Amino acid sequence: MIKNRPFEILGIQQIAVGSADKQQLKHFWIDVMGLRMVGNFQSEKENVDEDICEIGAGPLKVEMDLMQPLNQEAKPKVHEPPLNHIGLWVDDLTNAVKWLEEAGVRFTPGGIRKGASGFDVCFIHPKGNDSFPIGACGVLVELVQAPPDVISAFAEQKTRPSQEDC
Repeated sequence: MIKNRPFEILGIQQIAVGSADKQQLKHFWIDVMGLRMVGNFQSEKENVDEDICEIGAGPLKVEMDLMQPLNQEAKPKVHEPPLNHIGLWVDDLTNAVKWLEEAGVRFTPGGIRKGASGFDVCFIHPKGNDSFPIGACGVLVELVQAPPDVISAFAEQKTRPSQEDC
């Protein structure tokens, strides 16, 4: 176990799935499963047209992004693999990135930047390389700076007695 980690992963912020046809995703996740659509984001640079949905409510809700490429021939191919990435809330993104880079974790190009939902984000590369040998074992991982209400909500969950304590 690695000690002296200057940040904490709080929980899941989002799950992003992709398809060549976003309508199929919408039918399953919105029509069949009942998720709420709350927005849309498009970026030519990121080759994405995404509908933003939510599961749950309040600061602990989870975002579900339904993505299709604007151009199926261009990169990144947001529909390959279908589970595009997982986003994790982190309490201190700047310190997390610094510490993780020093530990040999490889990040994708672009550094910390504003994500589709307005939070600061960065991505851990699925694969390591010679300079940064630690990757996320084949999965693209987005680190998302948690706002104060999310940090507080997760802290409150830790201090509540568990069902077993009652």
